[in-house]
Amino acid sequence: MNPLQDLTVLSLEQATVLPYLTYRLAMDGLRVIRVEPPGRGDPNRRVGDPFRPEEPLMSSYFFAINAGKEAITLNLKDPKGQKLLHDLIAELPVDVFATNQLPKNYEPLGIDYDTLRKIRPDLIWVGITGFGPDSNEAAYDPILQARGGLMDLTGEPDGPPEVVGIPLPDMGTSEHAYGQIMKALYRRAVTGEGARIDVAMIDSTVSWLTQPITMAKTFGKVMTRRGNTHEFFAPVSVYPTRDGYVYLAVGNDLQWQRLVALPGFEGLADPAYETNAGRIADVGRLNERIAEVTRALGTEDLLGLLRQARIPGSRVQTVPEVCEDPAVKPKLLRTRDPQTGFEVCLAPPPVPTEFLRERGGELSFPPRLGEHNAKVYGEALGLSEDALARLTDEGVV
Repeated sequence: MNPLQDLTVLSLEQATVLPYLTYRLAMDGLRVIRVEPPGRGDPNRRVGDPFRPEEPLMSSYFFAINAGKEAITLNLKDPKGQKLLHDLIAELPVDVFATNQLPKNYEPLGIDYDTLRKIRPDLIWVGITGFGPDSNEAAYDPILQARGGLMDLTGEPDGPPEVVGIPLPDMGTSEHAYGQIMKALYRRAVTGEGARIDVAMIDSTVSWLTQPITMAKTFGKVMTRRGNTHEFFAPVSVYPTRDGYVYLAVGNDLQWQRLVALPGFEGLADPAYETNAGRIADVGRLNERIAEVTRALGTEDLLGLLRQARIPGSRVQTVPEVCEDPAVKPKLLRTRDPQTGFEVCLAPPPVPTEFLRERGGELSFPPRLGEHNAKVYGEALGLSEDALARLTDEGVV
């Protein structure tokens, strides 16, 4: 039995940070209904290439984190739209309401916590913002990477700051909010009480800076860009091979002893390198000497030696290669469009869920704009086709 499958999430969402959170909840089996403005929908629907020309609001970028959801349209600037939202919260009923609107829009759109908890006292309300519920400063992931220190820590020492390859502030905030929702659901199960959850992207982003903040504020040691090397361990870096690159990480002196015992690496057995501190002190030259050895080896040959010596290492894989990795490939998810048969491959979940196992790793296709209007408004509120058509003509849904 999966009790999460009895829960409903209504989410006024767009972009990445909140859609990824509700995607995580959908993978657990919660019913997720995304709310979008009529006509235009989530701007991310238009990002990337449409999977077919006649559907410009179903583009590749949108597919990655919106499978497993339903979608309705609703104009919350119209009092009729707000009334419909409030009725849905009462009648579905809704367990979790989430939004990544700016706080200044909460009350004008009728989505503020005080309004919604009067309708459903045990509602779990989630607001995701860039800089907290008292700030209306707009935020995108790279802005948080810049302001939150991630960019200053990413890149080559003599190069400019660079963004991280994935939107960590977006997805990290989603993960932190996911944990808060699970805590609130447990609290509600025990006490019957709802909750207001506010999660700021700046807080989530900076919370990852564990070593950099302690080093800077306590020990006066500023950590910044170091390319592929490590501040406190050596050798740790990417090294060239005859046919690619391998990331090698020596985490202690015993591993170093095993490394220099390998064929080809004997010349690195220098007394100055016996301790990690000695290797750090000469890390530039040390990495050059290691690279001279690894260049003469094929990637698989080098990895075989490292495995034999129980030293952590990996080839640097492209994303297509990651998809074929035996540790990944069986866990990839998929979704298929029932209308066209078009199939989309999706990233695996961080942890397998009972819901996904039951369905063989398949989620429902990302919803078209307003695809579930008739289902949701009809089943939950009893709206007839004629009534729904009138609301559509009026621009309410």
